[in-house]
Amino acid sequence: MSAALHTSNIASLPLLARGKVRDNYAVGKDRILMVASDRLSAFDVIMGEPIPGKGEILTKMALFWFARLGHIVPNHLTGDAPESAVQPSEVPQVTGRSMLVKRLKPIPVEAVVRGYLAGSGWKEYQESQAVCGVKLPPGLTNAAKLPQPIFTPAAKAEMGEHDENISFEQVEKITGPKLAARIRDISIAIYKEAADYALTKGLIIADTKFEFGLDEQGNLVLMDEVLTPDSSRYWPVEGYEAAFKAGANPPSYDKQFVRDWLEAVRIDGKPWDKTPPAPPLPADVVAKTAAKYREALDRLTT
Repeated sequence: MSAALHTSNIASLPLLARGKVRDNYAVGKDRILMVASDRLSAFDVIMGEPIPGKGEILTKMALFWFARLGHIVPNHLTGDAPESAVQPSEVPQVTGRSMLVKRLKPIPVEAVVRGYLAGSGWKEYQESQAVCGVKLPPGLTNAAKLPQPIFTPAAKAEMGEHDENISFEQVEKITGPKLAARIRDISIAIYKEAADYALTKGLIIADTKFEFGLDEQGNLVLMDEVLTPDSSRYWPVEGYEAAFKAGANPPSYDKQFVRDWLEAVRIDGKPWDKTPPAPPLPADVVAKTAAKYREALDRLTT
């Protein structure tokens, strides 16, 4: 595992954007170098301390899933080595944590699929018996498995803002009805195949989000990351039943450990107000979070 990388600095390429985790650089006019840093965000605030190995783990997981799901929808990978796009002195920042991808026209919709009722979906269900306009049976409880996976899209927000849940009809207005239906159907197909595979490894994928773009020919292409703990809610099978019966959130392979610590921390006797800067993460919280990400990758791929 290489040294932790909070922020990349690829001086030989133009920087396009820094996201919560990824730094994107232009490689000519038709490709992008995506560098997955070890940054971690919680409550839409980036932590000051990197999580060692996180970027490499996310990249390995995304590449694993792109390879498994390529028969369902094409993805943005070029097949070119990321190291080929940078100067020799910059290779250590890139190796193991980067993807050299096609430059696409992004579709401004988060394609969220839920197989279980959790997070904002559970909150919305309690208020309306529906999620993103999708009516659900009465009497469901937190972490309940849904009768079938549902498509619950969100509108992509500006950096630092929360994505907003929207209805399928709103997606149709953004993309047109034909493309909206294709995004929905492909998203559900990807989720089903991935969830079935994950179960064979003792993992539940409760929900996930995908991002899509269009290539120059107008083809729909899966992009960004896919089915990592940053974009998906992974639960271990062995912890699910007890938590579900207790009405609690099942243990998860993501940054929930950090969120819980941040909720409990006190600054001058007061809770953190969830605005920058974030409180410094203790070394044990960083180490336990890194271990969670590593365990998810190991369970899935071995």
